[in-house]
Amino acid sequence: MRSISALSRRLRLSTSVLKGSRSVEPFRALPVCSVAQGNDGGRRSRPGSLRATWAGAAALMGAGAVVTACDASIDQEFEPTYHKNMKDPMTIYAKNAIRRETEAQDQEPQQKDKGGEDNQQKQEDVKEDLAPQQTLQATSQKSITQPVTVKNPPGAQDEAATELVSAQATSASSALDASLAPIQPPQMTAAEVRIEEKTRKAKQHSGGLKIFSGNGNMSLALEIAKNLGINLGKATVGRFADGEVNVVIHENVRGKDVYVIQPTCTPVNDNLMELLLMVSTLRRASARRITVVIPYYGYARQDRKMQARVPISAADVARLMEAMGVDRVIAVDLHCGQIQGFFGPRVPVDNLDGGIVGLDYFGSKDLHNPVVVSPDAGGVYRAKKFKEGLEQKYDMQDIGLAMIVKQRARAGSVDQMDLVGDVKDCDCIMVDDMIDTAGTLCKAADVLVASGARRVFAFASHGLLSGPGNDRIAHSKMEEVVILNTIPTSPQRAANEKLTELSVAPLLAQAIFNIHAKKSISALFK
Repeated sequence: MRSISALSRRLRLSTSVLKGSRSVEPFRALPVCSVAQGNDGGRRSRPGSLRATWAGAAALMGAGAVVTACDASIDQEFEPTYHKNMKDPMTIYAKNAIRRETEAQDQEPQQKDKGGEDNQQKQEDVKEDLAPQQTLQATSQKSITQPVTVKNPPGAQDEAATELVSAQATSASSALDASLAPIQPPQMTAAEVRIEEKTRKAKQHSGGLKIFSGNGNMSLALEIAKNLGINLGKATVGRFADGEVNVVIHENVRGKDVYVIQPTCTPVNDNLMELLLMVSTLRRASARRITVVIPYYGYARQDRKMQARVPISAADVARLMEAMGVDRVIAVDLHCGQIQGFFGPRVPVDNLDGGIVGLDYFGSKDLHNPVVVSPDAGGVYRAKKFKEGLEQKYDMQDIGLAMIVKQRARAGSVDQMDLVGDVKDCDCIMVDDMIDTAGTLCKAADVLVASGARRVFAFASHGLLSGPGNDRIAHSKMEEVVILNTIPTSPQRAANEKLTELSVAPLLAQAIFNIHAKKSISALFK
């Protein structure tokens, strides 16, 4: 129970607030908007603010606030107040990031119990802070301001004071319960609707986040911008008459957090040169931070010297981007993890796992005795990670793991294949990072079918499908081949019935938001 002295202080506070108000009629000229913010460190609006309206309260609720009481005069016009977080258009991704952080905290029972006690204590503190204001709103002015005079004998003074405080506390408690009842906001006026619409359009090009794209994969860049709720940056990336790359940025990027989306796929050299010149242009335009999003990293397979007098092209490309002034790199399923080390310590690299996009697709299929197969020895770790993802996310038990050992006669040609593992009467899922000419994949499917596999599927993050790759898949023994849209599609690929393309835009959009909001990237893959 609260002490008598605490209740007395609350009642004195409510009386002093009323005496200091300038209201002529009760509940009309004194707008009260009491807002309890969440844990984001926001501010509280003070009573008597003439800018506190339902539009402002709704904006605050969108930023994580809880409106407990809101009243305003009906004979005055108020301008809607927007919270500073309303400038951030990425509400969905903010909620996803907060949800992941909350789930991570809930996994620890001790922290969960402690957090529950803290939240309960905060709610009690908020009620204590808002009680004078809500009592003022729910109780008439006359009933509160009337002086209460009690004459008691000297011997009964303490007892009378106790009874007086108890009676006033009961009245205040009932007023508090009445004020906490659900409040239905009125419909927005035409002026407020127009303001909301203008704000929505204006914030698409406001804030510190800018996204630009070259000609490598414009459709993916547009999809990422759509997921984030902002417009793609205005830029010209074309060619001069002699074939030189022409880059012009038509927006102010000074002090902005800029993201350039450009895969270095076919034509590799043209796309790479566009990326380098765009980064150089943005750096000379005083961008605060430049992050390149490379869904497909070209030259990734030339990551080491296999013979004398050959370059390590993957490292050379990294040095070129670093020399242009790149601050951060986001890639999807690099061919080998050591490419991250080709960049210096001042340029962190986020290698996103595209397999989590395929997990949702294959997890919804009716698979019989599933077995995850690695088409080569170097991809065993990737296949094992895909297998563990299916087991954890979809509670699939007894998923097998197999591997195909191949011996290459030369680049792009396989001489012999041997299967390690049992795939008889099983649905096989071959997992790889890319499909180039599809020669290795089709021969691996033949080996699996010859070993008694029931059905054969394939999943790869990058579907290059160079040369006869598309035709080979169409005439192969595979049931279905699933790829991501890291590389732009073509009409021939769209016409292939065995080819399914999934979108990686939500994953990249969430990664961009987490980096921009300084949140964890590893939380996306838990």
